[in-house]
Amino acid sequence: MAGPYPPHQPGGAEGQPFPGAPAYSYPGLYPGPLPPPVGYPEPAQPGGGGKRALLWSLLALGVAAALIAVVALFGSNKSAGGMAAFTDSAAKSSIQNYLTALSDGDTETVARNTLCGMFDAIKDRKSDMALARLASDAFRKQFARADVTSIDKIVMNSSYQAQVLFTMKVAPASTSRKARDQEQGVAQLLRQDNKLLVCSYLLRTAAQY
Repeated sequence: MAGPYPPHQPGGAEGQPFPGAPAYSYPGLYPGPLPPPVGYPEPAQPGGGGKRALLWSLLALGVAAALIAVVALFGSNKSAGGMAAFTDSAAKSSIQNYLTALSDGDTETVARNTLCGMFDAIKDRKSDMALARLASDAFRKQFARADVTSIDKIVMNSSYQAQVLFTMKVAPASTSRKARDQEQGVAQLLRQDNKLLVCSYLLRTAAQY
């Protein structure tokens, strides 16, 4: 009869296999159920990782460019807002208010300007009011009246500070020896709480204070 014969198995007293002896299986047959198939990862596509890295790099560059644009826009708007506060009309109005306070003896307005925004925070203003009174007296010895006629030049020191060269038409005081009807002056302006303050004023001619 063709085919292999099973090997002789030792048996017990009654021809039964010894306990624990493995059952014979024919060659080529796997004892028990077959294990599940093993899954293998799919081979990586050539160039796939490089494309993803390039995509992330381009996205990061786009975000960075957007942030830079926002910061630049915010800075330009802030600078433009500071420049808009120092228009010729705004500077002319502020300087005129200060000169009018000097000629009228309004020492509080003079002190508010020359203290550059600190007036309300100062507890003892006696010395400041005295200085404002002296400035008013000196101005009235020169001019009975002063009217700003033009803003000649505005030089920005920052978005909050500027130097202003201006021309004013003046009416000399009776005690003044000056007979000129126009003078140039320089004012230091500060933007504080959406107001322009005249922190200092200097006459550009040889007139005495």
